[in-house]
Amino acid sequence: MVISETMYTDVVIVGSGMAGLYTAMSLDERLQCLIITKEGLDLSNSWLAQGGIAAAIAKDDHPEIHLEDTLVAGAGLCDADAVRALVDEGPEAIASLVSMQVPFDLREDGELQITREGGHTRDRIVHAGGDATGRETVKVLATLAVGRPNIHFFPHSFLVDILTNDGQACGVLVHDGSAFQAVLARAVVLCTGGIGQVYGHHTTNPSVSTGEGLAAALRAGAAVRDMEFIQFHPTALYTPHEANRAFLISEAVRGEGGVLKNAAGHRFMADQHPMAELAPRDIVARAIVREMQKDGKPCVFLDVTHHSYEFLATRFPTITGHCLRLGIDISRNMIPVCPVQHYLVGGLGTDLNAETTLPGLYACGEAASTGVHGANRLASNSMLECLVFGRRAARHIGGSTRLRPDRPSSLPVADGLYYHGPEPEEIRRRVAAIANRDAGVIRHTAGLVAGLGQIQSILGAMEHKNLPTKAHWEALGLATVAGEILQAALNRRESVGAHFRED
Repeated sequence: MVISETMYTDVVIVGSGMAGLYTAMSLDERLQCLIITKEGLDLSNSWLAQGGIAAAIAKDDHPEIHLEDTLVAGAGLCDADAVRALVDEGPEAIASLVSMQVPFDLREDGELQITREGGHTRDRIVHAGGDATGRETVKVLATLAVGRPNIHFFPHSFLVDILTNDGQACGVLVHDGSAFQAVLARAVVLCTGGIGQVYGHHTTNPSVSTGEGLAAALRAGAAVRDMEFIQFHPTALYTPHEANRAFLISEAVRGEGGVLKNAAGHRFMADQHPMAELAPRDIVARAIVREMQKDGKPCVFLDVTHHSYEFLATRFPTITGHCLRLGIDISRNMIPVCPVQHYLVGGLGTDLNAETTLPGLYACGEAASTGVHGANRLASNSMLECLVFGRRAARHIGGSTRLRPDRPSSLPVADGLYYHGPEPEEIRRRVAAIANRDAGVIRHTAGLVAGLGQIQSILGAMEHKNLPTKAHWEALGLATVAGEILQAALNRRESVGAHFRED
């Protein structure tokens, strides 16, 4: 492996979604920061996030109530200290975005418009652009970050590995499409998002969500936790035509009174849970799968036809427009929906400062397991988590006396070991087939054992090899993450939260 250039900075952030940008904006401006972006800013889970950001800012709400709702959704497995940090610092995080002029939707009196989503017992979700909260927030953060003299962008570059020195993270190895480059830094922050492409097109995640941050951190010695907890969004738009990702029908649609009906037109969630359609996502997803199995149908239906087109087009312009382009007027027609992979609840284990078990390596956003979500994420806590723990990471880095080394102790891959095996696209197809079959909404021991064996075979042919292209590194990352999910699901024998063992 030949490194064409070595760059030096104080902090390197991998990922330019909400977590990466907000962390960068929260850093001491005396620290030089380099943000590595895999693609453009419009290819991230943050950009696609529709729902909103949860915080106890309403007059009838309080952080203690938000805490209780989060603990209930997490099925008893949340880290209470992490949740308390989230809910206590949530209102301040929203205030900071307001001061940055994020265009949150307002009521007629000029106050923030606040709504409710599944699992919340109070209205506490702020949103922007109706159903485009992630996009509107990222646009503002990116514009502000570009204007900061201490923040620099390194676009169209792929994370290969984490560099270490004396048991600490000291930088990253990236590939810019033509050559390998090393970036040495005092601190590394992984904001690499989700793992959706582990499930192929059965995900709401964009094509860049390949889990390379988790895979690189694992190779460097950092620990992951709770990887069995994969949240499946109950209501992705069902279409018989395969696409790169599924289109999300936000939970906020059910928050505005949308009801789920089976093929016979029966509203089945009223029979399943006291909160009906607003029950935690794992309960709704399993109920939908059961209805699909019972009816032999590929989907169920979400009915919002009691609302006018004008209301729906204003409140959910992205959803209304997308469905209309497919011939579905959601004010007149029910929306065909089905569960797909949506969010990685687990990830790299972090402390209250967002630092992983590898000193100098931090993780924020979906790549991290802060302990906030427990066994199941409460709706719209994820973007708040990006803000609260991104700022905590920035403050901890600013107070650190860790020095940047002049060179890493070793490179992660030795020269001379070349990969000979299936092409990356074939590996991706195999991984996705295994994940959907064996690590889906409902799981079984036999499937988990068989799937894990097949993944280990793929990894055995790829690990510790010089891989020739970005596509090969992505395929390795997907297989690595899939193996962690299957192993964790096999280890946890009880059903809890987003992990359900039918056997």
